Amino acid sequence: MNPIDKLTEYFKEFPGIGERQAKRFVYFLLHKNPTYVKELGDKIIDLKNTIHQCPSCFLFFQSKQDQLCDNCSNTKTDKTSLLIVEKDADYENIRRSKNYNGLYFILGGLVPIVTKDTPTFVRTKELLRNIDNQSNQNNLKEVIIALSLNPQGEHTDMYLRELLIPLKDKYDLNIVSLGRGLSTGTELEYSDSETIKNALRNRA
Repeated sequence: MNPIDKLTEYFKEFPGIGERQAKRFVYFLLHKNPTYVKELGDKIIDLKNTIHQCPSCFLFFQSKQDQLCDNCSNTKTDKTSLLIVEKDADYENIRRSKNYNGLYFILGGLVPIVTKDTPTFVRTKELLRNIDNQSNQNNLKEVIIALSLNPQGEHTDMYLRELLIPLKDKYDLNIVSLGRGLSTGTELEYSDSETIKNALRNRA
């Protein structure tokens, strides 16, 4: 396989990128000057060296290894509420809306509707451990499942509700989902502030 095809295969692993778009990226780089390509490579290496995941909520942020993110370590964060989102982009959108001031957990994906190996797609063990810790340390009272309203998101919602039943009973937790405000098929990442506000207000 020649270098063009090899790099195309790497770009095809990006979300939503197919063969044609991947090859366009490769030819774009071929037309750029060597300085640009070197700087791009350096930025990618720098990204991996300086960006880590919070060991509690799994948010990517600039930090040292095993350091808590600003939200988890902030004394002003409402630590009686935990909001579960699929990915970092959903977290960022909700944070920008300024409608929620509690803890977060980045699930890392959605549960496929047909699968026998769910833990490889989402952080189920880490979620259970997080809720157990927050319940013991911060008297967690509410868990909000905040996923996109599409078939896979709704399937994941039901899966999580069933998964959390033992902890719900153990700690008398209120398990809720985003309410009216998000229309069917809506991606949380692209929802505006008012939509998020209404969805949080009507959670049930």
